[in-house]
Amino acid sequence: MENLSNTNYKVIKVFNNNVLFVSHDKNEKILFGKGIGFGKRTGDIIANSIKIDKIFSIEDKSNNSNFNELASKLDNNFIGLCEEVIYMISNEFDKELNERIHISLIDHIAYTIKRLKENNNLNNPFLVEIETLYKKEYEIAGKAVKILEDRLKISIPDDEIGFIALHIHSSINKEKVSTAYRYTYLCSKIISFIEEALSIKIDKKSLDYARFLTHIRFAIERIINGIIIKNELLDVIKSQYSDSYEIAIKVSEIIQADINVKVVEEEVAYIAMHIQRIKSSIM
Repeated sequence: MENLSNTNYKVIKVFNNNVLFVSHDKNEKILFGKGIGFGKRTGDIIANSIKIDKIFSIEDKSNNSNFNELASKLDNNFIGLCEEVIYMISNEFDKELNERIHISLIDHIAYTIKRLKENNNLNNPFLVEIETLYKKEYEIAGKAVKILEDRLKISIPDDEIGFIALHIHSSINKEKVSTAYRYTYLCSKIISFIEEALSIKIDKKSLDYARFLTHIRFAIERIINGIIIKNELLDVIKSQYSDSYEIAIKVSEIIQADINVKVVEEEVAYIAMHIQRIKSSIM
């Protein structure tokens, strides 16, 4: 809990009884507290004795402008609800979120609700991949959807859990949602290539699939960040698992074409090991 002593928070908007949008020293903040917004109006000063649970700041000028634009177009109660969802996400991960989540997630939820009311559901082709790669984010996104369903009296399909999970992952890892989606797509593309190369179909609900997808995602992260892990079995893998190594070379070419970073032999060998493991468990 945070005490507001020695502060001068002026109410800009009352989103709901628990969420206020305020100004303080020329900065704008979002305050959370049980009943903090009850009876408040624009221009009111928050008493020093009031205790709050959370303060979010939107300091970037562009983010601040975009948030204010959203706040001018959307219903106050709706924004308050979305901010309660963001507050829940923040508590679940116990870490600072990228302030852009106050724009990107609210905008996404608003557009989603609009589409659903028009009976226009957007299919998420990478739902399984998202659930596998970002397990906790997916779990928390499920909680977010439950809150939205209960309060808005609307049914939200699982596809949206995946999209919200990407927003959560991006906010925690300080990357764009489009980046997380891009790498999820790249992982899916690699899986499809391997299935075709081996003439197999990997069960997306299996442990083998989850394990392999996770290894591929970590491999991509290492390649992007230039992290090289020495592979003592490089020559053995190239010799004993030559077919898998050849497929791994093709996989590395797919990665290189997408992220424009060379994949070193050691990483190719690790990919080959995971391909061989898939082969051994399925074929």
